[in-house]
Amino acid sequence: MKKIKTALLSYGMSGKVFHAPFLTLHEGFELTGAWERSKDLIRQDYPNVKRYETLEELLADDVDLVVVNTPVDTHFDYTKKVLQAGKHALVEKAFTTTAAEAEELDALAKENGLKLTVYQNRRWDSDLKTVKQVLESGDLGEIVEAEIRFDRYNPNLSPKAWKESANAGAGVLKDLGPHIIDQALYLFGYPKSVFADIRTLRQGSLVDDNIDILLYYPDKRVRLHAGFFNKEMVPSYILQGRNGSFMKHRGDVQEDVLKTGAKPNLTDWGTEPEELSGILNIVKDGETIRNTIPTLQGNYYGLFDGVYKAITENATEPVTAQDGARVMKIIDAALLSSNTGQVVTL
Repeated sequence: MKKIKTALLSYGMSGKVFHAPFLTLHEGFELTGAWERSKDLIRQDYPNVKRYETLEELLADDVDLVVVNTPVDTHFDYTKKVLQAGKHALVEKAFTTTAAEAEELDALAKENGLKLTVYQNRRWDSDLKTVKQVLESGDLGEIVEAEIRFDRYNPNLSPKAWKESANAGAGVLKDLGPHIIDQALYLFGYPKSVFADIRTLRQGSLVDDNIDILLYYPDKRVRLHAGFFNKEMVPSYILQGRNGSFMKHRGDVQEDVLKTGAKPNLTDWGTEPEELSGILNIVKDGETIRNTIPTLQGNYYGLFDGVYKAITENATEPVTAQDGARVMKIIDAALLSSNTGQVVTL
């Protein structure tokens, strides 16, 4: 099996929790190291890899793929340098800070024959996989309304300064927003127009921390919400079809388990507790049928396997740069809508 030599642009929480465990699980990747300006954390976990002191040192090394897992406002500059150095790139969300930046990176990758993937790992969450299965079953009939939420209760400001400073990549719109926007586009396609209400609710906050976005389609409306004042959680996925409803709480266990230091596997990984199963309540042949729907297994391995096949077999990236650009177009439109109080046509 061909080995894809892969380096990380940081080794904080994302590198340690979301990337390195799957890169080392997949037989097709070889983790070469991480760029760490002052610390040497990666070699505490992986003694045989390198610590790159500069980006230039990393890009000059024998590396095939670079994971851009730095703060959002650096993504465009770093990814551009990665592509110009002839490396494939896997870029965390938010892909960039604007749609124009996303389109430029997409064009640059295509010009150089490189694979550019957006790290939208939540497509491989157990909950979303189950929602997609229910949609594709047709049990709900035509969908007329849907809601996707990413709620938390955390009224305190983050200790990470880059998350709370007024920079182009900060705020919940570009933190949790890309997850739920991407999920909506993945499930329902690209909408016709957008309306948004973006607010700052936490005391002392300099960035947005509460978002409501409405996506308008010819036959449906999809509401997206994320915020930090949701102590009592409501279902994260609510689908309303002509035949009935499906509701599901956000229940994917992968992030929490990874944070304990546990390593992923290809057997029982990403298995939700049964009590978080979704509820399907429909009318069929004139009778009401209400059942729990078993949750599918989640596994972020699928994203990395897709990246591997994109590079080695010239397959389409599992999440394309155009997917990332479409998310950024929704974010751009949401900002314009919130600022003007008007619906923005795409």
